[in-house]
Amino acid sequence: MKKRFLSVLLCASMAAVSLAACSSGASSSTATTAAPQTTSAQAETTAKAEETTAKTTEASGEKLVVGFAQIGQESGWRDAETLSIQTYASENGDKVELLFADAQQKQENQIKAIKNFIEQGVDVIGLAPVVETGWDQVFAEAKEAGIPIILLDRRADVSEDLYATFIGSDFIEEGKMAAKEMAKLLGDSGKIVELEGTVGASAATDRKTGFDDEIKASYPGIEIVASQTGDFTRAQGKEVMESFLKSNKDIKGVYAHNDDMALGAIEAIKEAGLKPGEDIKIVSIDGVRGIFEAMAAGEANCTVECNPLLGPLLFETAAKLKAGQSVDKWVKSVDGVFTADMAAKVLPDRKY
Repeated sequence: MKKRFLSVLLCASMAAVSLAACSSGASSSTATTAAPQTTSAQAETTAKAEETTAKTTEASGEKLVVGFAQIGQESGWRDAETLSIQTYASENGDKVELLFADAQQKQENQIKAIKNFIEQGVDVIGLAPVVETGWDQVFAEAKEAGIPIILLDRRADVSEDLYATFIGSDFIEEGKMAAKEMAKLLGDSGKIVELEGTVGASAATDRKTGFDDEIKASYPGIEIVASQTGDFTRAQGKEVMESFLKSNKDIKGVYAHNDDMALGAIEAIKEAGLKPGEDIKIVSIDGVRGIFEAMAAGEANCTVECNPLLGPLLFETAAKLKAGQSVDKWVKSVDGVFTADMAAKVLPDRKY
């Protein structure tokens, strides 16, 4: 019998609950599509998760024990995802137990956490992998121990038999949508720069592929004159944008792989005496509250949403796996596009 924890271990509560990333990649595996997470849809998802976990707990006579290795606190989006996971565990403590690890943006810490979860005999392991590669050995150890792995919001470059399912967005499609919105803003021509996410992260790799390929294929009048990682953080986004502005003249647009880097770029543009949203168009991905505030103020133009409230779906899927039920290899969320003219109306209802 697997060990059971005496208490739910939750990390310190996040100070910012606004909202970097969510992967894709071609796959022949079965995929389902989750509904867009409006307030009512989120409530329905939570209720369904609670029902599933309750049935599993009743059938087994034991709580569902999940170990989750989070990337860290790279952005408001990541904080919102963490809070979603922790809140579900806290509110359903009679049915689930959570062992949570904050890896502080280091793969070695995530690997160490997974090894600890295996040693302690959790039912299911959840992971938002900080990078795509380097997971084969520890995933194989989990498989050997009979513990399924759920990938949440980012993929890992491993054989499909080493993980149970991936829950998250289609990052390539997000990049394509961002490219189309940028083209509309620029009238299909102009010089733009790109703020990339963490090197090796599936969200960064796929969002770049989707955007760059769409620009090249459909909008030859748009030129990406510079592209550099901002590591999904606001501080790095500002620093890299400052460098772009010094090195490149007549920049007409910024594409950021997440909203936090876009918000940093907005600061740099303003400090350079230019008007973000007007002189330089801003398109980014995630849908955090901060970017909606910027759009409402006329300082950003568009965001492609990537919903972070994945806690209920994580536990529902984990409960199914513990019960021996089959799950699809990819549970795909639906992303939406929000433009500046929508921001003021939508802002009051934003939950992250």
